Amino acid sequence: MDKISRVLCVVDPTTSEQHAVDRAAWITARAGATLELFICTYNEYLSGIRYYDSPSLEAARKEVLEGYRRRLEGIAGPLRESGLNVVTKALWDHPLHEGVVRYAAATGADLVVKDTHYHSSIARALLSNTDWQLIRNCAVPLWLVKPGPMAEEPVFVSAVDPMNEHDKPAALDDEIICVSKKFAKICGGDVHVFHAYDPRLAAASATTNAYLPVSLPYYEIDKDMRERHGKRLNEITTFHGIKDDHTYLVSGRTEDELPELASKLDATVVVMGAVARNRLQRLFVGATAERTMDRLPCDLLVIKPDWFHTPEEILHKNEKAA
Repeated sequence: MDKISRVLCVVDPTTSEQHAVDRAAWITARAGATLELFICTYNEYLSGIRYYDSPSLEAARKEVLEGYRRRLEGIAGPLRESGLNVVTKALWDHPLHEGVVRYAAATGADLVVKDTHYHSSIARALLSNTDWQLIRNCAVPLWLVKPGPMAEEPVFVSAVDPMNEHDKPAALDDEIICVSKKFAKICGGDVHVFHAYDPRLAAASATTNAYLPVSLPYYEIDKDMRERHGKRLNEITTFHGIKDDHTYLVSGRTEDELPELASKLDATVVVMGAVARNRLQRLFVGATAERTMDRLPCDLLVIKPDWFHTPEEILHKNEKAA
């Protein structure tokens, strides 16, 4: 991610609260970028798939899109008056996540910004299925916005995993920190780095391993893991110039410790990577990440490996558009 020139904001046409628009405008203003407000819509009854297509169905689709274009222009007006360069687009495509990633790829977006869904009964935002599909398939950085204003001096927490050698995340960890630093510089914020290790898993493994006649005491396992993980984490943070008091090596489960640290630091954004086994396998989000992301009290910025590309079957899907 060399430069932020074009920010694609996914507008939710079903609500008047547009937290993603506010966030995208805030970022765009500081980056000197172009903001594109985007609505992707679809209705199977107007698609011509259930019945034969007709001029009346085509006219109905155009009318729906024109209505959304007028709505987008209404949102764009005040933003343009504030000095932002804003363009708008309403597109007939489905499913939503595929429409977003196709359009982001076609327009060369550098960042996709989207609201998450808010669930008032538990007072936190929840990632929808669309969010998860975007996490898996959107090649550019994905900023998922949770309700609340942007801090004047935002705190970015980079969640890294320096010991996971089989998934080769070293370059991804570097990218997570580099992107965090880039946004922090643009927004006048600060970067912290987090990593958690879980000695309980290692202790359980040692206890059940038939080849280990004597299990190590828990405190020795914890000490050994802290030394090994701390060494690797220190190498990464030193390389990127992260201060010791901005580096957090925590004993425990990521899904417990990361949300707690984010709350303690009053974090604005947690930056995480979507992990892949190798170039031949599809990107996946591990159980730890899935248990963690919904529990975060702040925005989430998801970074892909630099080699990742949206699957060809999504990019080249032949859909009727208007």
